[in-house]
Amino acid sequence: MSTEVLVLYFARSAELTGVRSEKVRVPQELTSLQLWEELVTRHPRLSVLRTQVVLAVREEYVALGDQPVRLQTGDEVAVIPPLSGG
Repeated sequence: MSTEVLVLYFARSAELTGVRSEKVRVPQELTSLQLWEELVTRHPRLSVLRTQVVLAVREEYVALGDQPVRLQTGDEVAVIPPLSGG
């Protein structure tokens, strides 16, 4: 079963996708890595961030890996790349 979530792209991820946000239909239950792979399928240029990116689901950080994620319609998923600066 799938659901529609709002994906927010920040900093470098917004540059790579060309959008700051979009609605995406994804499976309701998947791992954080599978969620990332769904986004990379839509925006292949995101793949360069794989080792540095963090996702936030409902404003809680989620490391990429086998961690299960259960999504509901209207949830927000943020793609947060490393920030530079000093």
